[in-house]
Amino acid sequence: MTADYEAFRAEIAAWMQQHLRGEFESIRNCSGLGDAGYDPKLAKRWEQALARGGWVGIGWPKEHGGRALPLAQQVVFHEEYVRAGGPGRLGHIGETLLAPTLMAFGTREQQQRFLPGILAGTEYWAQGYSEPNAGSDLANVQTRARLEGDSWVIDGQKTWTSWAHESDWIFVVARCEPGSQRHKGLVMLLVPLRQAGVAIRPIRQITGDSEFNEVFFDGARTAGSLHLGAPGEGWKVAMALLGFERGVSTLGQQAGFEREMACLIDVARRNGAARDPDMRQRIAQAAATLDALRCNALRVLAQDEAASGGVPVSREAYIAKYVWSNWRRDFGRLAADVLGAAACLPDDDPMAQKLRQVWLFSRSDTIYAGTNEIQLNLIAERALGMPR
Repeated sequence: MTADYEAFRAEIAAWMQQHLRGEFESIRNCSGLGDAGYDPKLAKRWEQALARGGWVGIGWPKEHGGRALPLAQQVVFHEEYVRAGGPGRLGHIGETLLAPTLMAFGTREQQQRFLPGILAGTEYWAQGYSEPNAGSDLANVQTRARLEGDSWVIDGQKTWTSWAHESDWIFVVARCEPGSQRHKGLVMLLVPLRQAGVAIRPIRQITGDSEFNEVFFDGARTAGSLHLGAPGEGWKVAMALLGFERGVSTLGQQAGFEREMACLIDVARRNGAARDPDMRQRIAQAAATLDALRCNALRVLAQDEAASGGVPVSREAYIAKYVWSNWRRDFGRLAADVLGAAACLPDDDPMAQKLRQVWLFSRSDTIYAGTNEIQLNLIAERALGMPR
């Protein structure tokens, strides 16, 4: 890091210290919906404060209202944001997944309609991919969409839909060609959630909270022009969007893991677990692996930035989800072992509460966003070029 980047780091830290206080103090260090004390209304006001400060869309091209900051500065922002206690971002799906997909596949009218709301923190998005029989096997999508006049009419169900109950819009992969199968005949639609044809039912999780939802479409409608890419080519758009998911924001996720690691070490020192040599070895191994994850993410982003505008395309990018999800599952077990009996007993210690949440939620890390088995298939077929 040069002196200019260190100055940028100091600028972010100073802004966060000045603004993440007062009414926002209660959501400091909250990872998102599902955390005790995370208020979504307050989180949306925080998104708008970030927008006024110029911290939303920092990597977007200037013609779309962004700051076009280079990769290194984006990395610095994500790391400093988490280190300052920045709460989980309700605008994440819109800013880092939909927005770049809109820029790549959307019409000028679509970009002008949706990008400003994402940039200002006034419109929020959910991702309508998974279905009861099309989770990791996304190509088995059965939600249907048909054109009636100047509107798309949608029938079907999506599940495990993060933040749908707090979102305004959802991008939906649906089957638009009757009789089509697998990757053929799909369309990506932009659909308003606040309408009579949409029902949202929260799914109660093992943590006791409801971050995910079932979303039912029963004659839901959206404008005939609100498809990304051509009808029938939805699979290409959907896969491009998932490519953006492997982008620079993963460094922010890993900074969040560093915060959890610091919490675990603090608890281990306070409750005496750190005095056990086997426990110290496990903690050291977890910390070393987390450092390796960060180094791999930086390597992937540096390799791919020039070739793809920051969207990872190298083979190394394909291991990221498999490795970090297994790391965090094991870290959850470690957290439970550090807590001991306290892992099953409620108390007022916020550090212990955080580790209990990590332990419980980490059970899902190797399932959502593609199971371990699917990830290994992707590594084999796409990264290594092995036959199906």
